[in-house]
Amino acid sequence: MVKVICVANQKGGVGKTTTTVNLSSALAQLGKKVLVIDMDPQGNASSGLGIKKHETEEKNIYHVLIGENTLQEVAFRANHDNLYIATANPDLVGAEIELVDMPQREFRLKQAIQTVASLYDYVLIDCPPSLGLLTLNSLAAANSFLVPLQCEYYALEGLSQLLNTAGLVKKGINPNLHIEGILLTMFDKRNNLSHQVVEEIKTHFKDKVFGVIIPRNVRLSEAPSHGVSIFGYDPRSIGALMYLELGKEIVAKRKTEVLEQNNVQNQEI
Repeated sequence: MVKVICVANQKGGVGKTTTTVNLSSALAQLGKKVLVIDMDPQGNASSGLGIKKHETEEKNIYHVLIGENTLQEVAFRANHDNLYIATANPDLVGAEIELVDMPQREFRLKQAIQTVASLYDYVLIDCPPSLGLLTLNSLAAANSFLVPLQCEYYALEGLSQLLNTAGLVKKGINPNLHIEGILLTMFDKRNNLSHQVVEEIKTHFKDKVFGVIIPRNVRLSEAPSHGVSIFGYDPRSIGALMYLELGKEIVAKRKTEVLEQNNVQNQEI
């Protein structure tokens, strides 16, 4: 059964796209078949996985949302085994407006994902840094949402707003939505403030925080300019090792979820 994870934070520059690109690549490295859906009009996840914008102008996630193509028709093979991506381009900005008058506008992405659910182990959705209809579609389609959180003073500023929005989505649109976890990013071990932020977040959110912390790493910053994930650029870097550990944590958590679901089903029988 496919697991759909929405990577969301309306605050920009927190490592959202970096996490989508490298976590999806880590899961692919672990033998899972993964589809990335780029819902950000900037299309950085697309270019970060080696897809040039001109290559997908006629077939991208915009065309899926407005009903011109199926999701499988716009899923391009990325530069990793087991990894595919439905790309974004600036046309996606118009989708926010066009979706307003469409029937079941919040469920367009969910309906598209249901058509390919049997083909993938994981679907990762890279959201734009906003809480508009594109993010709403993403949360409505997801089983869970992952929040990258920068280890800096203002990190918690937008988190409460995102959690509130997710709560409203859970209440009114997607009752199965839950938080996958909070991922601490851009950690600088030389900075006392980084340590303080980590302690504060772990104290407040406890087991909702991933065990893995993503450090500041120049190799992670350099990889997108080469159109590859960290695993294609420097697989021995600390950034690659940490994202691989995150992938293992996600897979282990999924196994636990499946066992719990099976136990519930057996009890009902």
